[in-house]
Amino acid sequence: MPLNLVDQVILCEVGPRDGLQNEKHILSTEEKLELIEGAADAGFPVIEAGSFFSPKAVPQMADTDEVFRRLRPKAGVEYRALAGNLKGVERAAACGCKKLKLNVSASKAHNLANLNRTPAETAAGFQPCSQAARAAGMEVSGSISMAFGSPWDREIPLSDVREIVDAYLCVGIREISLSDTSGQANPAQVFQMCTEMAAAYPQVTWWLHFHNTRGLGIANILAGMQAGFARYDTSFAGVGGCPFVPGAAGNVSTEDVVHMCEESGVETGIDLDRAMELGRRLVRLVGHPANSYVLQAGKSKDLIRELPSK
Repeated sequence: MPLNLVDQVILCEVGPRDGLQNEKHILSTEEKLELIEGAADAGFPVIEAGSFFSPKAVPQMADTDEVFRRLRPKAGVEYRALAGNLKGVERAAACGCKKLKLNVSASKAHNLANLNRTPAETAAGFQPCSQAARAAGMEVSGSISMAFGSPWDREIPLSDVREIVDAYLCVGIREISLSDTSGQANPAQVFQMCTEMAAAYPQVTWWLHFHNTRGLGIANILAGMQAGFARYDTSFAGVGGCPFVPGAAGNVSTEDVVHMCEESGVETGIDLDRAMELGRRLVRLVGHPANSYVLQAGKSKDLIRELPSK
């Protein structure tokens, strides 16, 4: 029985933000721009270029304002960034960012301990951010981290995730990412959640974001594709992870996902060879090996050799 996959996917390269935010070596603005513009040239339709959080909290992203000021945008490419409060929205507007993503953790224990609010209350509190962003001409999306499980709650009830989605919808956000920040998702869970969420919220544009912490990232993407989801975040060379979640390092590798799609007949619009060049470049910049199988082993097609003639 053939896999019931989508015909094409839209990939967002999150390496410039989610990849680099966990690196000890901080790249220069010039190096980040090289990677971002290289990703656009490789065919990525969406690129997450940075975040507008306190430089003390995330020093790797301290120059996101400068990145957007100096960025040479390519027509048809969406450059987005993460923000968490009104100050972040104001910074984004001042430097020319056109797309913001807000985020809330699905973990009630995590939210109550750090913010004294439930996740749904946190999402509802984004109303001023959403209004300010739109007033400045920016589009706004939302993200739900730890939607598939968290170190603090272990399991996240689907009803809790739906409460957050409802809160996002109430503040006018209809593009939402379900994120496996702690790397606890499994394919059966992903398929069930995606199927139920798509049926319950047909008005939502869905993204999926998986970490490969326990080696299930690509399997989870396949499960999402079988559920009809077509938008995914990936990170060149598999770098990154959340610096605030124990053991959560390791995004799904861009090269591995593009390679899997090509081998499976799923269109991405991305030049795999150029994506691999970017991955190798990033490995040199950060100074440690990649978490990418394709960068280590090469493409399957490269293994084809002619038999020696007799």
